[in-house]
Amino acid sequence: MARLDRLLANLGYGSRREVTDLVGRRQVVLDGAIVKDAGARIPITADLPDRLLVSGQPLDPPAPLTLLMHKPRDVVCSHREAGRSVYELLPFRWRARIPALSTIGRLDKDTSGLLLITDDGPFLHRVISPRSHVAKRYVATLARPLAGDETEIFAAGTLMLDGEKDALAPAVLEPLSAAVAQLTITEGRYHQVRRMFAAVGNHVEGLHRDRIGGLDLPADLGEGAWRVLTPAEQNAIFR
Repeated sequence: MARLDRLLANLGYGSRREVTDLVGRRQVVLDGAIVKDAGARIPITADLPDRLLVSGQPLDPPAPLTLLMHKPRDVVCSHREAGRSVYELLPFRWRARIPALSTIGRLDKDTSGLLLITDDGPFLHRVISPRSHVAKRYVATLARPLAGDETEIFAAGTLMLDGEKDALAPAVLEPLSAAVAQLTITEGRYHQVRRMFAAVGNHVEGLHRDRIGGLDLPADLGEGAWRVLTPAEQNAIFR
């Protein structure tokens, strides 16, 4: 159960005073009936967005919420980085949600593909925890053709990145063409994929993530588009 004014305020519909005004203007409807008391206690059920209308529109999904986004290039994943952010692709009021939405890991500005955004702290930490062994798969377009020994080098578990003291965990490289390859990694070091190819004398010109764990980026989700992740899809990540 949650107080209606607190629920709507936490979802970014305005301050509690503004939500009270919204209720006073008969803009909140539950199960077809106008809500008259901003302090009414509402059960938080899975079907609440289908039952509660705010200004004629279905309620935004309450927390915990996880989104699947097809991140475009030239968009950043942090509030602190310069440039347009992934949060600007979401409804404006979602930036005021409590708890706040955060990306699960990051894709750099020049990388596109599957990105998860959530306000579910335990789920976020489960995905990024090394104990979960959640793999990430990338498609890399390279400046030069593959030399032919990269698969063995990346799988050995002995590759060292410049400036680091520990070797990388084994990774799986699958050539797709002379200068395009799929690379599956289980770590998340800074710019790891780009630095791995740099370590074998190549340069990544394009990078796209198409899988996290057992979850693939849907073919029908265009760049910049997003949707709510289903419970089944959340479970697929850990398969």
